[in-house]
Amino acid sequence: MPATTEARRAAVLGSPIAHSLSPVLHRAAYAALGLTHWTYDRFEVDEDALPDFVKGLDGSWAGLSLTMPLKRAVIPLLDGMSDTAASVEAVNTVVLTEDGRRLGDNTDIPGMIAALRERGVDKVDSAAVLGAGATASSALAALARICTGPVTAYVRSAGRAAEMRGWGERLGVDVRIADWAEADAALQAPLVIATTPAGATDDLVSEVPDRPGTLFDVLYEPWPTALAAGWSARGGAVVGGLDLLVHQAVLQVEQMTGRAPAPLAVMRAAGERALEAR
Repeated sequence: MPATTEARRAAVLGSPIAHSLSPVLHRAAYAALGLTHWTYDRFEVDEDALPDFVKGLDGSWAGLSLTMPLKRAVIPLLDGMSDTAASVEAVNTVVLTEDGRRLGDNTDIPGMIAALRERGVDKVDSAAVLGAGATASSALAALARICTGPVTAYVRSAGRAAEMRGWGERLGVDVRIADWAEADAALQAPLVIATTPAGATDDLVSEVPDRPGTLFDVLYEPWPTALAAGWSARGGAVVGGLDLLVHQAVLQVEQMTGRAPAPLAVMRAAGERALEAR
């Protein structure tokens, strides 16, 4: 593929951001696609600084990747938003068009679906979600497309329970609530999506059944998590946070550059090398 000579910029924004693997993945994609004059950086930007940062973007900018706490804060700054992003009120991708518009999308949701499909999970009749944060809403949106039955959410507070019920109603998912103290029961589901911080599921390792289904643990560092390692040891299929990160980044690269398909294998290999080096 011929190289482009037009200088274009993209970046990931968030706070904290130093740990982000997005630059590794996007730069690997640019190199493979021959986009030699494209750059991808990371910037520490919080909610207060976001409006001025976005206002200062010039015509050389092609797009932004957004992580916490900016996925909802960016919405008032956009000129348009995809139905996928609107369904969870969260934007992780902004494409800057030639006419100056800022268009928001959420590639986490189709990224989750693609990561599961890659491991042979196209449909399930029930599922469990561990946690109830921002990633859990994206998980529910993904499950709305692949789960034909109920989804049980294991949460720590009444407030989180209300949030998950609300997302379920909005997304058309039959969400049932269980207390975190009963989280060991989640491991019996054919698909378990863990959206919790590092260490939160460590105590569940001893409860992994002998023939587990599929675990999707959205963390990629540290990896494997204790739960993912225990799951694999008992013969269960595991989808990790790097799988999600790569698949959502593939979609971002395609949207920002207009080149498809993005080099999935190249991007995954770059991410794996970066994690091994840490």
